[in-house]
Amino acid sequence: MPTPTSFRSRFPALRDTVHLASCSHGALSDELIGALSEYQHTLRTGGAPWDRWMAEVDTARAMFARVIGADYDEIAVVPSASAGAFQVASTQDWSDRPRLVTTDVEFPSIAQVWLAQAPTGVDVVHVAARDGVVHAEDYLDAIDDRTGLVSIPLVSYRNGMRLPTADVVAKARAMGISTVVDAYQGAGVVPIDVHDLDCDYLISGTLKYMLGIPGLAFLYVRAGLVDAISPIQTGWFGRVNPYEFNPHRVDYPAHARRFESGTPSIPAAFGAVAGMRVLETLDAIEVTAHIADLGDLLDDSLRAAGEHIASPAEAKLRGPMVAVRDGDPVRLAAYLRSQHIETSPRGDAVRLSLHFYNTQDDVVAVADAIREYRRH
Repeated sequence: MPTPTSFRSRFPALRDTVHLASCSHGALSDELIGALSEYQHTLRTGGAPWDRWMAEVDTARAMFARVIGADYDEIAVVPSASAGAFQVASTQDWSDRPRLVTTDVEFPSIAQVWLAQAPTGVDVVHVAARDGVVHAEDYLDAIDDRTGLVSIPLVSYRNGMRLPTADVVAKARAMGISTVVDAYQGAGVVPIDVHDLDCDYLISGTLKYMLGIPGLAFLYVRAGLVDAISPIQTGWFGRVNPYEFNPHRVDYPAHARRFESGTPSIPAAFGAVAGMRVLETLDAIEVTAHIADLGDLLDDSLRAAGEHIASPAEAKLRGPMVAVRDGDPVRLAAYLRSQHIETSPRGDAVRLSLHFYNTQDDVVAVADAIREYRRH
């Protein structure tokens, strides 16, 4: 089983760069470099090798199912988190239960899809964070018998806060309300089992902690779930037999692939498989412990230096990120980049995200660099 040091050796840029931007894009691995070269090779030698490409898409589907504890047929391959969210929203019947409960720390890719349902009569209710934390009781109080869908992130993109996902999903399930979990800021480094969580839908992709590239995401759909309205965003991959090529019929398979549409991004599928292959070499318990230790060290170091931290101080509420408040986060991030430290500014903070390839030396480097920035 790899150690953080041996795992780090698989990422060429980490020889001279501190990568603390996995919340935006994971570091480039040797496996990903090889996979993208393999995709180019298929073009050179096969011309249009659809069988090879579709095999890679199906491999990505199967591997992601393993990542979240799902079954193969519960996974739809979609182009983005926004596309997955739209598929969920557009297949609900809002006539009797028009309320959609979400949070103001949901990422816009999903939050804006919910708001765009207003013309169909959807009333979106946002549960607010208090002092950087979304509390379970606030979410539970917002859910009532008018609620048709509850949306909750696993981890907030803003500050890395863990949300009370299990508690919220459990209450919604008891009331017969559908639930959708945004796992994009956790999948790959936060253990997930959708059957234990018991959510109806889960959305994620491989761009961030899962070490892939843009252009591919996944929508988990609980087996046996029946759509109130058939997907209207569809295409040939959303058919029972995509290769029937029948322009006179729209049929839907019973499994999650009914939510698919056109041809998926093939390069991104190669990238997704590469990222998950690298992650499959790791032990989830070791990953969780390593990131938690680094998060404690980073949080303690920055607070001791007088930094204003947007992330929760309580370790159990903090995911794989520590966010530092700043009056000009873009400028701070640019300075850190000049010091070969990659970060991700969002809103009023610079996000410092942690992966198994990060080390205590990375924490020391960014803390020292921020201290030097403040001096000048």
